[in-house]
Amino acid sequence: MQVTSLLSQQEEHKHSNGEQCSSCGHDHEHASQQLGVTLIGLILVINSFIIEWFTANGKTMADLSAGIGAIILGWPIVVVAVKDLKRGNLTTNELVALAVLASFASGHYQEAGVVSFFMLLGQIIESRTAEGARLSIESLIKLTPTKARRIVGGKEEEVAVHQLANGDVIRVRPGDNVAADGQIVSGEGSINQANITGESLPVDKKAGDQVFAGTINLTGVLEIKVTRAGTDSTLNRVRELILAAEKTKLPIMRIVDQYMGFYTPLVLVIGALVWAFTGELSRVIAVFIVACPCAFVLATPTAMVAALSAAARLGILIKNVADIELAAKINAFVFDKTGTLTTGKLAVSRLAPAAGIAPADLLRVAASAEQFSNHPTAKALTALAVEAGVALSDPKNFAETAGRGVKANVDGTVVLVGRAQWLKDNGVADDFLKTVDVNETEGYSLLFVARNGVCIGWVGMQDETRHEAKEALHDLKDTGVRRVAMVSGDRQPVAARVAKEIGCEEVVAECLPQNKVEYVKAMRAKGYRVAVVGDGVNDAPALAAGDLGIAMGAAGSEVAIHSATIALMNSDLRRLPFLVRLSRMTRTVINQNFLLGVVFVIGGLVLAALSYITPIIAAVMHVAGSLIVVFNSARLVRQGEELEPFQAATPANPSAAGGATKHEAAGQLQPKMA
Repeated sequence: MQVTSLLSQQEEHKHSNGEQCSSCGHDHEHASQQLGVTLIGLILVINSFIIEWFTANGKTMADLSAGIGAIILGWPIVVVAVKDLKRGNLTTNELVALAVLASFASGHYQEAGVVSFFMLLGQIIESRTAEGARLSIESLIKLTPTKARRIVGGKEEEVAVHQLANGDVIRVRPGDNVAADGQIVSGEGSINQANITGESLPVDKKAGDQVFAGTINLTGVLEIKVTRAGTDSTLNRVRELILAAEKTKLPIMRIVDQYMGFYTPLVLVIGALVWAFTGELSRVIAVFIVACPCAFVLATPTAMVAALSAAARLGILIKNVADIELAAKINAFVFDKTGTLTTGKLAVSRLAPAAGIAPADLLRVAASAEQFSNHPTAKALTALAVEAGVALSDPKNFAETAGRGVKANVDGTVVLVGRAQWLKDNGVADDFLKTVDVNETEGYSLLFVARNGVCIGWVGMQDETRHEAKEALHDLKDTGVRRVAMVSGDRQPVAARVAKEIGCEEVVAECLPQNKVEYVKAMRAKGYRVAVVGDGVNDAPALAAGDLGIAMGAAGSEVAIHSATIALMNSDLRRLPFLVRLSRMTRTVINQNFLLGVVFVIGGLVLAALSYITPIIAAVMHVAGSLIVVFNSARLVRQGEELEPFQAATPANPSAAGGATKHEAAGQLQPKMA
């Protein structure tokens, strides 16, 4: 916008490598000095009123006090206006300067001082509002400590964070901020990573888990192997995305910018006409003051800053503020399946023990035999055993045949866990396949468990759908989204099963990446505004093909952050309907602000020209309009506070007859007979 902040004419700082320092104190010190000078000027103006009211012959002293105060308060305004003219810019700052100079020249020193103060007050509001996003970035920078405890040769040494390199091992104590992205090599702790993923609850981390720079270690001592340091860290990429978003503009902002160059000459013409018809200088001064469109100027930036802050708090990073406006127009969503609507990891969905075998016993035997394996099925079994509190035994003589199964001695018995053919090849002769009542083509991965040559049951695993997926898709439809589709490269039965579980009516399976792109383009050709949601790794072409590309689980993923226009730092699908609602509310708030700004300017011009308001009242109206706009926009900041990490409810009934769910296993429940 063409309005320049009068109190925050700060020097530009140039930092090497394009980086911003975390504490540029000069700007803040300069602003504090200006504020102090402003208060001195205000005191002198107030003093003039006191002298005039309580001293019979104090007119001269009152004028002197008011004159000095007016000079102190008006000087920054005039200086900025002159600088604008030297640059060849004709802005609304010149209107303010003309109003102040006219009041001073006509001998109305008190009026000049009061007007100058209120105009500066309006500029304080504007500058502080515009700096809101920059201050949030500075707070992000401060999250990363300047020092780190690096472990070299078994000894701990304190080094500057910028000296860390990939492969270094650092120690993070309870209460410390993590200095760099990395992988925990030893220790367990609870990590507050709300500033990265938007999760409000701490996340428990152990050896092998990934942590991000700027997150806070609440409990436990961790030793972390650095994988990304400095500018490569996830926190720094988040900061860069917010910076990039600030530099972008909504289309309506660009249109307003184009016409602001004509605004000041128009107001000058109006002022000249008022002077020609009335000959009253006070009316002209009031016209110039109310014509300063600060409320109009603040209408969009304040709303955008508030919306970006609300989104970032929940881990939604928006690269271009125009995408906030676009999200309100989205009427179709296209989802990838694996890693987006599903977790992308195998999870135990069925425990089907043989007659006389408890579900917990089947789980204990299978997980004990598998616990030395790194296969995804083994990890799923051991994870369920830990969740259910099932004590595992150490396997003896463990042996694994890749892609087939494992064999081990558990509590003195020979246990086989693997494919049906693997058990048959190892002498298990029972016709155990007849107990299976699920279809592997629907995405089930089946493991059979035998003890001492007898099959004691089977375990069904699936790529589990996200617990919040059904709720999120339902909410999207409630917001007015007309079409929701799932496009997957998986087999048709698997895709159909997942779609049925989450309530998605439109399913396209067995798609190659180019088929996904063609599907999105065909949907757009029918007039839909399409948002494509994927994991950002193998869905990059489809994400780019949509009107809006949304990458899920982008924390720590370089590809995910760069392949989409919006990045969700966590994988909570409920962020999507929230994004649509936030977009629509932001558009509503901007429209309200613009309407308010137009009413203040046009109404003020009419009242000033007809001499219904004085220059001082005009200045008060100017500040009041700016405050109303700021407070109206601030409502957006609190949006999404109701969103908390999803807590899956325990189902009341088993998922299917003939088997036990993992919740039943946890409760040591007896299943129905298969």
